[in-house]
Amino acid sequence: MTKIFIDGKAGTTGLRIYERLEKFEGIELISLDDEKRKDPACRKEALNNADIAFLCLPDDAARESVSLIENENTVVIDTSTAHRTLDDWAYGFPELSASHREKVKNSKRIAVPGCHASGFISLIYPLIEAGALDGSENLSCFSLTGYSGGGKKMIAEYKEKKDELLGAPRQYGLTQNHKHLKEMVKISGLKNAPAFCPVVGDFYSGMEVTVPVFKSELKKGFDIEKIKEIYKNKYTGPLVTYCDDLSENGFISAGVLSGKDSIIVSVFGNEERILLTARYDNLGKGASGAAIECLNIVLGNADTNGLEV
Repeated sequence: MTKIFIDGKAGTTGLRIYERLEKFEGIELISLDDEKRKDPACRKEALNNADIAFLCLPDDAARESVSLIENENTVVIDTSTAHRTLDDWAYGFPELSASHREKVKNSKRIAVPGCHASGFISLIYPLIEAGALDGSENLSCFSLTGYSGGGKKMIAEYKEKKDELLGAPRQYGLTQNHKHLKEMVKISGLKNAPAFCPVVGDFYSGMEVTVPVFKSELKKGFDIEKIKEIYKNKYTGPLVTYCDDLSENGFISAGVLSGKDSIIVSVFGNEERILLTARYDNLGKGASGAAIECLNIVLGNADTNGLEV
């Protein structure tokens, strides 16, 4: 019986992980009463009694939780931003390479990718790996997300609709210091941070990340058809796949994979101006779904166990 503790179960990601784990066999969930869930001594005991601990906390609280763990056998799966760029932590996107998968499988410390970062990295990592880009390019990234990514407070704001401005898409991260940028740069292999334009819309969940690339930025021998071929060979499923054209009458919706745990990568545009797109659910492969996929790899389960593809 595998003992699992979710530190931060009351948050959006924690609740989603808890709901998914209820369907698992062979696990025992360690739970704390509401009055004890923020008590450091109670959390420390639960963390050290767990075979696997999910951290669904703000960054500083996640670091504190790690510092409380003395049991060298406890595997930590952290959904916060705190540890994603640390070399001694596995980055929980196994589809990027065999070495990424192997590190997730064997590591005691696993960082779950950020929601925006998942789409950007899924698009750029393969191109740098294949030599289509060398990493020195000054890229841009547009990301449209559902409001559930903002957590309980933002969800309540959108449901109450007291502010009429919530009815229109809202851009944020205006200072170009979004917390996912460091992760996007390091994991992709870039030298420069992209100009990043995240936008939250009046829909619950779903995400669409777009990176435009000019033909002039591609290395010799690469064009739009070669880019498509790279993705086709890279992403063969079950959770990350390439699709030639998933448009709906000339439109693409950020909500097409709402409720799912998969990513669909597509390429649009023409020979001169190419649009790289990744669509998924910000609560799925962008959060709790990715965390459960990492758990499956640690336990030796099929990647899709307990997930919606």
